[in-house]
Order: sequence, then C-alpha cells, then structure tokens
Amino acid sequence: MSGPDTPAQELDGVTKRFDKTEIIRGVTLAVPAGERHAIIGPNGAGKSTLFNLISGRFHATSGRIRLNGTDITQRKPFEINRLGLSRSFQITNLFHRLSVFENLRCSVLWSLGHRYAFWKNLNKLEDAEERAEGILERVGLKRRRDIQAGLLTYAEQRALEIGITIAGGANVILLDEPTAGMSRAESRRAVDMIRDVTVGKTLLMVEHDMGVVFGLADRISVVVYGQVIATGTPAEIRGNAAVREAYLGTQAEHA
Repeated sequence: MSGPDTPAQELDGVTKRFDKTEIIRGVTLAVPAGERHAIIGPNGAGKSTLFNLISGRFHATSGRIRLNGTDITQRKPFEINRLGLSRSFQITNLFHRLSVFENLRCSVLWSLGHRYAFWKNLNKLEDAEERAEGILERVGLKRRRDIQAGLLTYAEQRALEIGITIAGGANVILLDEPTAGMSRAESRRAVDMIRDVTVGKTLLMVEHDMGVVFGLADRISVVVYGQVIATGTPAEIRGNAAVREAYLGTQAEHA
C-alpha cells in the first residue's frame, strides 16, 4: 500500500546472479519521494545492473523491488513505465530523422496511449502538442524545435533525451550518465536543466562526474562490488573514510 511515507523507490535485499556470479549482493535502499539520489561507484561495481533491475530489463534473483509501494520485482519494463517510472540510457535513443518537436510529441502520445488506440485519442493531440512545446522550453531546445534530432550537437541530443524521459509524466526518473561526454560548461547547463525538470519528481541517477553528483544530489549511495557501502548527504559521503578509501580518493577534493 502507498502512503505519504512510502518511498518512491525501494530495494529490499536485492541480489542478481548471472550463472554462478553474483553481481548485486543484498542491496537495500529506500529513496523518498521528491529526492534527487545519485548512485556512484567504480566501473564494474554494478550500478548499471541496479538500474536494469529497477527498470525491469533484468529480474532480481532474490529480494523485492517496489515503486511507490507497488511490487515491481517481476514486472516488464513497459508495465513499470505505466506505473510511473521512466529511464534514459547512456546511448542516445532518438528518432534521428524526426524533428526535435516530433520526438517529444511521440513520447507524449505514447504516454497517452495513442499507440494502442489512435482513433480514441485524436482529441488529445492538442494536449500532446502543448505538453511537448512546454518540455521543449524547459530543456532549452525551443530554438532547435524543427531541426532533425540527428543534426543536434551531442549535448543537445542528451537534453532531448532527458526531455523524452520526462515527457510521459513519470514521477520517478532514472538518468544514466546524463552528462557523459560533455564539456564543463555543457555539464553546468545540464545540471541546471535537470534540477529544473525534476522539481516535484524523484530522481535516481548514475553519474561519474563528482562535480555533477555533489551539485545535484540530495543523497548519494556508493556501490562497490555489488554492495551499497554507504548512503548519505554529499557532506557525509565526502567525509566517509571508507568511501574515500574504496572509491572517491581525490575526486571529492576536486569536485
């Protein structure tokens, strides 16, 4: 059952094995509604596997995963999406020959069920266009509205991808390396944009850039060898000796 104190995203003793290899080892985590939560850790720690478990691409070997109080442990990705979770990917997943606006409108129409019952949803086209225009403004691509998505810069494509991720109105957003490959200036603009578009939503992100993590996250979980070794505020994580030894090192000093 969902209530005011129900976490938006919850993992309870989650494990994942591939053959005999245990990649995720007993992860327990609760992310309150409205929190911006970063998952960090070295390469190969299991961060992407965790995202795949949360979004339904993988199924947990044991343990439970809940979204707004609903058990989604064995749900399929499209079912989890319908329950209010949307995920972006490291590799941009756009319709490159469609315009920026058309990409956003497609995502909105999908969320309205247009794909399944075209004739029923014609009256929603105007609403979809208004919502797409609003997202266009929020992700800073209004001047690129009619440009083919494939002609955008890399940073613009990532911004469009984030716009598509939020277009369906999901209340839990998963972003996988949202600033990867960006310059410092582009990363700063991306952080401002992500902060704006996730107001009132729950954000989980995997990110290697510690400047982005410390500047955006309310709390941080550190994953090492498939286990969460610490969860806390940015200040708590900066000062955690075990975290510094296992992962952060000098990264925290320069963030």
